[in-house]
Amino acid sequence: MPDTIVKQSHATVPLRLQYLLVFVLSGILYVLTCAPSILWQDSALLTYRIFHDALTCDLGLAIAHPLYIMVGMIVKQIPLGELAHRVNLMSAVFGAIAVANVYVLVTLWLGNRLAAAVATITLAVSWTFWQNAVIAEVYTLYAAIFTAELIALLKYTQTSRVGWLYLLAFLNGLSIADHMWGILPLACYAVFVVVLLRRRAIGPGHVLVCAALWVAGALPYEYLIVDEMMRTGNIGATLASAAFGAKWKGQVLNTSLTAKVAAENVAFMLLNFPTPNIILLFLGVFVARRVAPRSFSAVLLGSTVLFFVFAFRYTVPDRHAFFFPFYICAALCIGAGAHALSARYNSRLLKATMLLLAFLPVGVYLVTPTIARHAYKSLGQRRQVPYRDDYKYWLQPWQTGYRGAERFAVEALNQVPQNAVIYADSTTGITLLFIHETRGIRPDVRIITQHLVEKDAPALDEHTFDRLIDESAFYVVSAQPSYCPSFILEKYDTFKEGVLYRVLKRRES
Repeated sequence: MPDTIVKQSHATVPLRLQYLLVFVLSGILYVLTCAPSILWQDSALLTYRIFHDALTCDLGLAIAHPLYIMVGMIVKQIPLGELAHRVNLMSAVFGAIAVANVYVLVTLWLGNRLAAAVATITLAVSWTFWQNAVIAEVYTLYAAIFTAELIALLKYTQTSRVGWLYLLAFLNGLSIADHMWGILPLACYAVFVVVLLRRRAIGPGHVLVCAALWVAGALPYEYLIVDEMMRTGNIGATLASAAFGAKWKGQVLNTSLTAKVAAENVAFMLLNFPTPNIILLFLGVFVARRVAPRSFSAVLLGSTVLFFVFAFRYTVPDRHAFFFPFYICAALCIGAGAHALSARYNSRLLKATMLLLAFLPVGVYLVTPTIARHAYKSLGQRRQVPYRDDYKYWLQPWQTGYRGAERFAVEALNQVPQNAVIYADSTTGITLLFIHETRGIRPDVRIITQHLVEKDAPALDEHTFDRLIDESAFYVVSAQPSYCPSFILEKYDTFKEGVLYRVLKRRES
């Protein structure tokens, strides 16, 4: 194989129209499979924060994602449909932008529409990307910005026009205002800038402009950091919160890895690329080093490695989502592999096969829940959330027509007696609060959650709990450890009632 892959461009349609076509097609996919209502856990929290215009939360600055919330605050003003659906659709739109960006990026980089199509389809239907493109999440906004960064970087390496470098700096700052993932490619960009300085391709003045534009892009996050410093006077704690959140420092800096975690991580990756085309990933990594401009390829591969290493040794329960930016880079490498293979073997059958295999994951996801239900029983033995089939909810990326969270919240609020109190864990609590506050259902009911305190909600105190349940009917969403205060499980009886559990004083023997 030659040192530099010869670019092949057969485009007959202007690239901007190809971009629009990819955006529309992927947008249709995500809009049709988008969740129509409020969801659970992090998605519910993001929707709830947008409802309250809350740029911060008590989970730490790293979880604030101010850019996403600001965009959501704009979307909130659109008087169409219900707010939760509009917030979910934000992810669909940004996901479609990211997918279209990938198509343009691979086309500009390799000059091969087949490679661009394979890379684009691979990313669009991958489990983690698709899953997060149809629910309220910050990830597709990051993907849209990161892929735009790569386009700016590629254009700079192809043209040496410093304006593209300025755009790259601004976009990377903007990405950090959405998610701290932006720090990882920033390390690669910094090395690239140092190389440019040593080669005298740019001067110190250009670097200062880049720094100023980066600061401007990251301004929403920087504002929160400065505001926190001024409010608390604790610079060290604020910086730790900005880097790690309220309680994830150990996981972010983790250097240990168990065989179980490693095996699960491999399973996550196979679920994202359940197709023979995954072989193209390894071919693409090898080939990308030889594709001009090599400086772009070096930054891309460096970012790929950093994203992979960060996610692989991360130990939070939902760590599968933290492979998200790695999968973007992996799709680009799969495109490079498709380019190399089609250049070596100019076979229509081979090209058609690669293209068809890119769609294979859709069929796999149709049958995965059924297979997992028989082969991986433990998934179904975890705490069961009302109206949520964990096998389908987690293993199929689409959420078409899913209203389980809304149904649970409405039933829970309507089933309890007058002036009842409900304690809800982090998975279900925000959903209850959102429906309670936006629908006006049962204003007499008070809700206690793990992370948010609703107005007029009573304090949950072990020493005064007897008096509380004497005065009000008390319910919990789950009667399992870690989802319910331990003192309730140890000292009180719980009885299933509807979608909740009633808490009563323990009977004397």
